Amino acid sequence: MPIRRLPDNLVNQIAAGEVVERPAAALKELVENALDAGARRISIELANGGIDHLSVTDDGCGMAPAEMRLAVERHATSKLPDGDLSAISTLGFRGEALPSIASVATLSLTSHAAGHEGWRLTVDNGRPVEDGPAAAPPGTRVAVDGLFAAVPARRKFLKSERSELSACLDVVRRLAMARPDVGFELRHGDNLGGSRRLINVAGAADASPAALVARLAALLGPEFAENAVAIDLEREGLALGGLAGIPTYNRGIADHQFLFVNRRPVKDRMLVGALRGAYQDLLARDRHPVAALFLEVPQEFVDVNVHPAKTEVRFRDAGLVRGLIVSGLRRALDAAGHRAATTISASALAAFTAPNLPNPGFPPGFLPPAFAGSDRLAEPPRLFTEFPPAFAPPHPFERPADSGFAPIPDPLATRFPLGAARGQVANTYIVAETEDALILVDQHAAHERLTLERLNAALASGPVAAQALLIPAVVELDDIAAGRIAERAPELAELGLEIEAFGPAAILVRATPAMLGRADPQALIRDLADDLAAWGSAISLKENLDGVAATMACHGSVRAGRALSIAEMNALLREMEITPHSGQCNHGRPTWVRLARTDIEKLFGRR
Repeated sequence: MPIRRLPDNLVNQIAAGEVVERPAAALKELVENALDAGARRISIELANGGIDHLSVTDDGCGMAPAEMRLAVERHATSKLPDGDLSAISTLGFRGEALPSIASVATLSLTSHAAGHEGWRLTVDNGRPVEDGPAAAPPGTRVAVDGLFAAVPARRKFLKSERSELSACLDVVRRLAMARPDVGFELRHGDNLGGSRRLINVAGAADASPAALVARLAALLGPEFAENAVAIDLEREGLALGGLAGIPTYNRGIADHQFLFVNRRPVKDRMLVGALRGAYQDLLARDRHPVAALFLEVPQEFVDVNVHPAKTEVRFRDAGLVRGLIVSGLRRALDAAGHRAATTISASALAAFTAPNLPNPGFPPGFLPPAFAGSDRLAEPPRLFTEFPPAFAPPHPFERPADSGFAPIPDPLATRFPLGAARGQVANTYIVAETEDALILVDQHAAHERLTLERLNAALASGPVAAQALLIPAVVELDDIAAGRIAERAPELAELGLEIEAFGPAAILVRATPAMLGRADPQALIRDLADDLAAWGSAISLKENLDGVAATMACHGSVRAGRALSIAEMNALLREMEITPHSGQCNHGRPTWVRLARTDIEKLFGRR
């Protein structure tokens, strides 16, 4: 078959396949055009998830009739005044959006620019059908009807109304986050002619950090703002801002990660990888952080025109950007200290129910003999007893010989953030009391985090101190697992774990990291062998240092089921308060929950 030039309508349909694969993609192009036109208020209407109808109305600068005709032609734009593709300062530019949409739908463009009369231009699947005056307020309205109606092969690949609507909401939500100074309204119509308002946020007076936090809270819910830390870091002309959720406020899928470059929403793999790296030792592998990060860079530092949908970017120095994101997040998360998600405590409170105790059959007014004729019922009994100050050691934070904790000078430390220890539940959970709340601490999860932070600090200053075993331990594995461990002996020695091969299917453990105390070498070696199998032989332990340290920390921590003294409990609480990230264990689960006194009173009908 000879080479031939394709007709314009087919070229436009091919271009539409690159830019407009679903209603959300068309909506993104139209809203970006409205923002580039200087809109302060944008209204969006959808029907059937945007498949049957979508429209975007703005109060921007509008277009003259001649500009409207150019707007539906290929490779026509107002966004490259000097023709330099490397200096794009607008959300747009591919030069394909309107003609591409018009080639696979009915596009109606109505606009009114200052000094010109209102005008309407309609293109039906590539054919102009209307071009004339129309009454219109200042600004522009673009309506798209019957997307892919004339291209059934494309339309059948669209998903359900719910799925398409969800994608449209995600697009608008991200653009609304980027511009807190612009108001957004989104309505979705049903088959009965009614409509629901799904997004409605007013524009702020400016795009200040306070306005940004308010916009994020409005779109993502107040829980996010309550359980997030502010990011603020500048380095070599680059700036990073926004909010990042504390590790215990996480999700099972990565659908709440909002990344922006120069206020442009992106879904860039390098940026997502940097975000994930910042939470590497704070979350389990199957959990994902929640964050809204805003990166500001010079225009010449980034190429925003490398992807048809403009969702990916290319940086001149990707390493600098990655380092900025990881450093900014870790610094903010470190400053969060021992915070844990407030939603955890709310969930715990909801689980409390009043027991349905059987009636013992006593007559009305009966009191057991112990209380008969007594006024002790006038004062409710105390749930916790106050312990005498005898256990307070003379030197703060000096480790007792028989425990891995640092005692504290004040035994009745209800004024401390995590309060004073009052006892244990099931030898697993520490019960503490502050001046206005009840604190429950998972002792294994908390000590696991403390051990990990100590181990990381030791690793940063050089090889970890080792503690020789009185009798070397022999750990039997299969040939492959034993080989994996033996190959890493020099690297493990830097971590304080001294091992050597003991035949083809066994490992001899001569020393373990001193800070792990009486860790079980059998379980530790087996878990490390599993980790090495998961990572593969091409990755060094230094590249997975957080994973190795987390595994070691787990085996060096106080186990559930171990009875602790009050001194040990209080020492653990005090160390948590001064240790970064102690609000979550190495797997992203909370180490403690807080029940306010007012909430406890509600449980008993006192409020």
